[in-house]
Amino acid sequence: MPRNAPLTTSPTQLDHRIEAAVGHSVDRLWQHRDRHLLDAPHTRLVDAHRALVQAETTVAFYRSQLNGLSSGHYPVDGALFARIERTLSLLEEAARTRDERQAQAVAALKPVEAAARHNAPRDVPNLPAPDIAALLAITQGAKLHQNLLTQQLYVVTASGTRLPYSQLQRLEEDRLVVRDTSHPVTAGQPVTLTDTGRAALTAPRPATTPGAAPAPRPGTWPAATPARR
Repeated sequence: MPRNAPLTTSPTQLDHRIEAAVGHSVDRLWQHRDRHLLDAPHTRLVDAHRALVQAETTVAFYRSQLNGLSSGHYPVDGALFARIERTLSLLEEAARTRDERQAQAVAALKPVEAAARHNAPRDVPNLPAPDIAALLAITQGAKLHQNLLTQQLYVVTASGTRLPYSQLQRLEEDRLVVRDTSHPVTAGQPVTLTDTGRAALTAPRPATTPGAAPAPRPGTWPAATPARR
């Protein structure tokens, strides 16, 4: 990408196809990639799409530069012709790169589209907000510990959040998380998301009706705050 090129995200011809395949916006898909919530096919798609966006931004930059050269602000002389010729050459090169990356993005998109057709609707649980918050916290790293004095079990995440053992058991029953039992619980057993857990976080969720908050499941974290009068 040229220096001083715009930093805004350039739209691509594949944006609508990608959003139709994954069930939500491209921006949200990129966020899931940054949080390492995606499986291998979706990860490859995001990486290819980001490369395509970068190429589209470069094309837009040189096209804007060419428009500026032909705006009438510069004297028509040999220097202008040389600048136009050089910019045209760079624009052609950028367009070729864009076409190559678009082909790579299409190749990465096809298996995602195929999976969406065969697996829709995705069989993932409809989680309450506290469980979603717990899964997001676990994605940053988490371990199950046992207090040597009280024998109490609890999960500690990398952010310092503590999750009750009862919630971990429920998430395990739903096959959303898994523990590495090869480690002793006194030293901390790593807790990670399963494929189902990652799918539950990335699956489209219907918008809630304003003023109608879902009732929390018993034992979920955080506890519901009583409404003020």
